[in-house]
Amino acid sequence: MHTLSRITPCLWFDQQAEEAANYYVGIFPHSRITAVSRYGEAGREVHGMAPGTVLTVEFELDGQSFTALNGGPAFRFSEAVSFQVLCDTQEEIDYYWDRLGAGGDALARQCGWLKDRYGASWQVVPRRLQALLTGRDAARTDRVMEALLRMKKLDIEALVHAAG
Repeated sequence: MHTLSRITPCLWFDQQAEEAANYYVGIFPHSRITAVSRYGEAGREVHGMAPGTVLTVEFELDGQSFTALNGGPAFRFSEAVSFQVLCDTQEEIDYYWDRLGAGGDALARQCGWLKDRYGASWQVVPRRLQALLTGRDAARTDRVMEALLRMKKLDIEALVHAAG
């Protein structure tokens, strides 16, 4: 049985909701499509979608519920919202960086951030990054931040080395 999270991000697509959901499910372990709904005749004068067109795709990425909505071209993703992928190893960072970034905006990559092929923003970061950027040692924090700002894909070893 499918159980929705209390908070479920809804991602607005023009007409790529099903394609994007399948793409994301193929990247993250323990992920699945849980439901697909389709437009009918009702409201066609408002939404303009042909009956049978995918309306929403409910899916889970590693246990987190999402909804993908085919809402038409009215809205686009922006960097104001991103999804953090917390990684324990450099291999995980490499894996998610390569797969989420495939076909995305190569110029929109900085400090672990990237845009995927649908325009959604992701942060592929080490789980321990917050610990490296906090603490009482301001010089240590500054060194980590300086190293971070020079990176596109994050390098755990280089960040730890900067921390000293």
